[in-house]
Amino acid sequence: MADDRNQTARPSLSRQLLPAVHGLLARPLSSYYLLIASAGLLLLIGLTMVFSATSVKAYAANGNAFSAISSQAVYALLGLIAFWICQRLPALTLRALGKYVLGGAVVLLAFQNLVVMIKHIDVAHPVAKVGPVSVSLLSLAMGGVSVQPSELAKLGMVLWGADVIARKGVSLGHWKELAMPLFPVIGLLFVLVGYNDVGTMLVLLALIVGLLWAAGVRLRVFGALGVLGLTGVGLLIAAASRGAGSGAEGAENYRVARLTAFLTPLDKCDLSDVCYQLIQGRSAIFEGGWFGVGLGKGALKWGWVPEAENDFIYAIVAEELGVVGCSVVLALFSVLAFTGFRIARRSADPFRRLAAAAITTWLVAQAVINMGGVVGLLPITGLPLPFISAGGSALIVAMAAIGMLASFARAEPDAARALNARPTPRWVRLVWAPLPPVPPPRRPGQPREAPVSAGKDRR
Repeated sequence: MADDRNQTARPSLSRQLLPAVHGLLARPLSSYYLLIASAGLLLLIGLTMVFSATSVKAYAANGNAFSAISSQAVYALLGLIAFWICQRLPALTLRALGKYVLGGAVVLLAFQNLVVMIKHIDVAHPVAKVGPVSVSLLSLAMGGVSVQPSELAKLGMVLWGADVIARKGVSLGHWKELAMPLFPVIGLLFVLVGYNDVGTMLVLLALIVGLLWAAGVRLRVFGALGVLGLTGVGLLIAAASRGAGSGAEGAENYRVARLTAFLTPLDKCDLSDVCYQLIQGRSAIFEGGWFGVGLGKGALKWGWVPEAENDFIYAIVAEELGVVGCSVVLALFSVLAFTGFRIARRSADPFRRLAAAAITTWLVAQAVINMGGVVGLLPITGLPLPFISAGGSALIVAMAAIGMLASFARAEPDAARALNARPTPRWVRLVWAPLPPVPPPRRPGQPREAPVSAGKDRR
């Protein structure tokens, strides 16, 4: 009887209403094309909005409205090169690179924090010189080239963490396997990153949670990690009153003010200080309405919205493109999230599965924190909106991460078989990407998609 019921079971409602969508998603390379389309459109929107948000100020400053967008276009080109390189690298190479990327990030972060402490870098004195290197709270610059070590830390944690967890396998359920070397490195990164940038530390925490969740770690580990993470955030916030990070000893704790401003009623908030950015961002959203005022026509970006091209660019999207434009951005990030987790679910290799889940969690969590802060649902943390905000290191590293996801999508079992069944010409493989290795044929009864969890249960 059970077999008869299964044979006569009706297809799901989504399959009845959207057969064409299910047909497209069933194609072997659908994950790859969805990823390329969503990330490419977000990058295009970002370049457009950076130009719209900076053209007026750039023209007033130096008579060249294209100065800011020219720099962003160069970063986008470098990001595309990073994408191209990363989608060509095999998993073994990525695993080998992880410890070097993470080690380099730790060294740069330690040097940056040391200079910040010695030189007393803060809002009043934002930059200090150490030989040819210019050090600020978030970046290092030398010879016109600027890099944010915290962005490299995210990428290094993805590669190194996925490699370590994939090697441990099912033994990861034991505390001693987590204790060495994973937790000490995580704690070190939290301190080095969070000393100056609590927002990036929260994204790093989300990335690690996604990595451990994809590995099937037991729920009690997440409870302990959450307690330790919240304790660390609290200590770093409290340390700002004693001069840690960009704080000044004896001054008002700016981290507490920024993290609690969104909970304070507007009539009781200091509109000339911590609430100014929040108020102007909401005004921009209100002015946009449903369809926006049009590209380049927004007035609130003319110096009235602080950091309009960076962490508050979503407010400019709302002002100039309205609710419709914001919905398009949300939809593209939703497609990116769906595709990234789909790649993780369908990857047969544990390293690819874990890295794909971590990258997707990182990009989506950062987007949610940024957009939530702009609309007033979350604290303002100063995080950029991936692919859309102006910036160099963040865009290049995000595009490199998308390149890795593209490589993992091509290595899905069905995609790899399809690509090898009808191989592209040799010159295309040399210019674009080599063929992925052919996985072994599925055994009868073997599921099409590899399970995400590597553990036995989550209790």
